[in-house]
Amino acid sequence: MSSAPSPLTPKPTRFLDAVRRGVLVIDGGMGTQIYERGVLFNVNYEELVVSRPELVLRIHEDYVRAGAQVLETNTFGANRVRLARHGYADRVRELNVAAVQLARKAVGDRGYVAGAIGPSGLVLAAFGEDDRARVRDAFREQAEALAEGGADLLLLETMRQPEELLLAIDGVRKGVGDALPIVANVSVDADLTLSDGTPVADLGARLRDLGCNVIGVNCSDGPQVVLAAIEKLLPLGIPLSAIPNAGIPRRVDDRFIYVSTPEYFGVFARRLCKLGVRLIGGCCGTTPEHIRRMAAAARMEASAAAGACEDPGPLWVGVADSSIPPEPPVLVIGQRPVATAEKSKLASKIGQKFVVSVEVNPPVGVDPTSAIQAAKMLVTGGVDIINIADGARAQARMSNLALAVRMQEELGVETLLHVCGRDRNLLGQVAHLLGAHALGIRNLVVITGDPPKMGDFPDATAVYDLDSIGILRLASRLNAGIDPGGKPLGGVTSFFCATGAEPAALNYEREMERLKLKKRAGAELIMTQPVYDPAVLDRFLKDAEPLGLPVLVGILPLASHKNAEFLHNEVPGMQIPRDVRDRMQRAGSGPAARKEGVAIAREMLAAVRNRVAGAYIMPPLGRYELALEVMDGIV
Repeated sequence: MSSAPSPLTPKPTRFLDAVRRGVLVIDGGMGTQIYERGVLFNVNYEELVVSRPELVLRIHEDYVRAGAQVLETNTFGANRVRLARHGYADRVRELNVAAVQLARKAVGDRGYVAGAIGPSGLVLAAFGEDDRARVRDAFREQAEALAEGGADLLLLETMRQPEELLLAIDGVRKGVGDALPIVANVSVDADLTLSDGTPVADLGARLRDLGCNVIGVNCSDGPQVVLAAIEKLLPLGIPLSAIPNAGIPRRVDDRFIYVSTPEYFGVFARRLCKLGVRLIGGCCGTTPEHIRRMAAAARMEASAAAGACEDPGPLWVGVADSSIPPEPPVLVIGQRPVATAEKSKLASKIGQKFVVSVEVNPPVGVDPTSAIQAAKMLVTGGVDIINIADGARAQARMSNLALAVRMQEELGVETLLHVCGRDRNLLGQVAHLLGAHALGIRNLVVITGDPPKMGDFPDATAVYDLDSIGILRLASRLNAGIDPGGKPLGGVTSFFCATGAEPAALNYEREMERLKLKKRAGAELIMTQPVYDPAVLDRFLKDAEPLGLPVLVGILPLASHKNAEFLHNEVPGMQIPRDVRDRMQRAGSGPAARKEGVAIAREMLAAVRNRVAGAYIMPPLGRYELALEVMDGIV
C-alpha cells in the first residue's frame, strides 16, 4: 500500500488516488437545505453564493461536520443557459468562482471540492446544431470558471438526456482538457433507463470509453432505484458513484417533504459500500443527518480498496483519504507467541473433531439467567463452545464479556467472544481485549457489528475506529506482546482469532479479497454467514481452500416462510433458494414450519459435514433446542 499523498501532490490527483483506495462521502442536498432554511423558490439559488454567502457556507460546514469529505459547489444551475432566465447570463464566472471559494472555506484541506454542473434545462431533441453548440459552449464556460476557482473535480449530475451529457463532456474537455477528473452521473427512471430509453448500462459503457474517471447515478427515485442501477454498472470495471435523493417528495402544509429517513439511507449506504461503490452521498431531500448515517456506513466498510493491496496496511482503517502507512513488524526479545493449538480448547479441537459452536446472546435487560440456562442445556447436549454476540441487534443488552465470564465460571464451558468495531475507539478496543484476556477469554470472532440504527437507539454514535481487519491486526499484535504503538506489553496474549465471511456476498470478489487480508491480519478460523444453497457454499469452500483456514459453516434453522423471505430480501449476504422458500411456505407456520426449518438445516449440514471443520449454529428467536435437533445424528 502506498503512503498517504504528499501535501505537494495536486488535489485532483489526490482525489483519484483516494477514490481508488476506498470510499469517499459526498455531501447532501444543497437546494432543499436552502429551502428548509427559509429561502423560497422565487429566487435564484445559485446567486446566493454572492448575496447570502453565510447561508451557503453554513450548509457546507454542517455537511463537513456530518462527515462529508467531498463538497459540491452551489452551482447546479450556474451555466449561461439557465442563468439567463434570471437575467444573470453575464455572471457565470463570478458565481462559479465564488461558489468554489465558499466550499473550499468549509472543507479546507480536509477534503475535496466538486464543481457541480447540472443540465441546461433544455430539451435537445428538436434542436439544431447551432443550439447544440450553444449548450456545449455553456458547459465549457462553466467548467473553466469552476477550474479557475480551484475545484478539485467536476461533477456532471442529474443528466437525463444522453445527448446532453455527451455535449457536457465535450464542452468540459474543450474548456479544461484533462486537468480535472470528471464524475459523470445520470438520473434514471424505475426501468433503469434515461429519457430516450437508453439503458443505464449502455450509456455507462460509453462514458467509460470516453474517459470519465467515475460514473454513476444520482437523484432518481431514491435509494432502491439507484442501487438497482449501480448493480447494472458494476460489470463495467470503473469506479462508481451513487448519490440518491430521499425518495419522491410529498406536499405537506404547502411544503415539500422527503420521506426517506437517515436510518434508511444508512442501510443503503452500507449495501452500496459492500458492492464496491467509491463515492456515496445524497441528493434532493437529504440532510446533514442523512450524510452522518452514510458516513458511519462508510467507516464500517471503508477498507474496500484495501482488498487489492499487497501490504496488509495500517492497524486502523479510516475513510479513504485518511490512510496511515503500515508499521514494520516488531519482535520483542524474550517474548514467545503462543502456538495456535495451545491458545484454547477450541483451538486444540479444530481439525481433531467436528466442532459445534452455538450462539447464545445476552437477553435484553439485567438478568442473564435464561442465557446461562440455555448454554447449560447446549453443553449437556454436546455443544463444544458458546459464542456470544457483541451488542446483538444494537439493543440494550449486558456486555457479552460479562456474560462470557459468568458462563465460564459457572458452567466450565469455553466461550467465543464476538468483538466488533461499532462501540469502541482504538483505546477502548485495546482496553477491552486486554481486560478480556485477564478474565480468561481466549477465543475471539472479529466482525464489523450491527449499526445503531438497527436497534432501539438510532441516535447512538457508531465509532468504527477499527474495522474487522484492523481489530484482527490489533489482536495479532497483542499476541506478539506489542501495543498499537509498537511498545512491548511485558507479556503476550493468546487469542485464537476467528473472522466472518459471506459466501453469498453481492460483491463476492471483494469478499474474497478481504478474506485474504483477514488471514494476513491474523485470522485463524472462518465462520460463515448462514448458507442455504449448496452451490453457493461449494464455490466458497473451493475459493477459500488456498487460504488454508478451517471453516465453521453457518447454520440458521428457518422459523417460518416470513422469516425466510425477510432473510432473502432484506439481509445483505443472505441468499435463500426459491425451492427452500417454497418448502417453508408449504410447511405453514408454528411447529410444522420450525420442523421443516430444522430439516433443511440438517440437509445442508449433512451435505458438507466432511468438508468443514465444524458448524456455527444460530438458533432463531431464542429457540436453542433447535440447535440440538440440527446436530442430532450428524455430529
